Amino acid sequence: MAEVRKSVIVTFKPKDQRTDQQTDKVDIVRATITSPMNFVPVGMLQRGATIPGGLPAETIGYDVNQYEAPIVTASLTDEEIEALRANENVAAVEEDRPVYALESGPSRLLEGLVFEGQPSPLAETVPWGVNAVKAPAAWEGSQGKVIKVAVLDSGIDGTHPDLAANYKGGISFVPTESTPMDFNSHGTHCAGTIAARLNGIGVVGVAPAAYLYAVKVLDRAGSGQFSWIIAGIDWCINNGIKVISMSLGASTAPAAVGAICETAWNRGLLLVAAAGNNGGAVGFPAAYPNVIAVSAIDSSNVIASFSSRGAKVELCAPGVNVLSTTPGGTYGNKSGTSMACPHVAGAAALAFGGHRYSDNRTIRRLLAWTADNLGIPGRDPLYGFGRVDAEQAACEVTVPPAIPGIP
Repeated sequence: MAEVRKSVIVTFKPKDQRTDQQTDKVDIVRATITSPMNFVPVGMLQRGATIPGGLPAETIGYDVNQYEAPIVTASLTDEEIEALRANENVAAVEEDRPVYALESGPSRLLEGLVFEGQPSPLAETVPWGVNAVKAPAAWEGSQGKVIKVAVLDSGIDGTHPDLAANYKGGISFVPTESTPMDFNSHGTHCAGTIAARLNGIGVVGVAPAAYLYAVKVLDRAGSGQFSWIIAGIDWCINNGIKVISMSLGASTAPAAVGAICETAWNRGLLLVAAAGNNGGAVGFPAAYPNVIAVSAIDSSNVIASFSSRGAKVELCAPGVNVLSTTPGGTYGNKSGTSMACPHVAGAAALAFGGHRYSDNRTIRRLLAWTADNLGIPGRDPLYGFGRVDAEQAACEVTVPPAIPGIP
């Protein structure tokens, strides 16, 4: 009987701190294990590249080559895991964990139906959420033109007429799905909220001239692994992405996920994530200090009952009955902190577009400083600093001050 293999995340010590500085970390793993593994060097993958096809998913691992986060993912036996843990070049071996799209409610059951008041191909609709964050008022000054936004999700239907002009391709880290095409609808919906084109049809997103990149880390069922997310973030670091939008999460995560988020932040990327839909504490990756955690509000500016909350919430945005793009040139409504997150990612793209020489720290402070307060003065556990204000963040001319709680 074949031994059971577990998906793990192996974090190495930085190379200059290893006893063996001559051997590549992947070769150290290969020398320690007997399980057949094909390691994909994430940093060398170009847009549109595919991971090896025709191979069992459990034989595909990822090689993340960042100094602060030297990581290798693999599916190994218990004996192999213990051997790596005993290796003095290895800092940690953690069990990989599942992660999920943070959509609330049975909205997928309603897809394919036509509802009264939905967009017409002969007119363009501004969804209520895009209007609520005041994005249209910013468009004369900034539409987020050419700002690169990566949607870490279930992929994007880049052929959608509202997305095609802004879609610049992507990559899949889901071993069983080699294309970044969206077979779920979650990622395409988030992409439309960020950057559906201002083109006279369908809907329009918060930053209608931003560039969209599909980084598939969730499968057609809306589920993924944190090892795929680590690979996706590493790809973003190596491909000039400015903003990462992550409408996904879980209640716990391996420490390696925090390390790659910190690395991305230190490299100048702005990371935005959905707070979660359990009504309780903020999940991961949103809970990390280098990630903006976004809670969800309804059209009355009231926290959604499903939205996670707590001291880690930084901003809030519309997340109930949000209208956006869905695969096949269609449109639909979805709810969840998944829908709130892309409003903030879009606002970040507008802010980068309005302040093209600013860094991620300044843009993050701008988003917090200019937010419309909805709760008690200052930061609160429901709304954070308040509802994101895309106009103010994009058009503000004063350098924001240091803000307690924001790196």
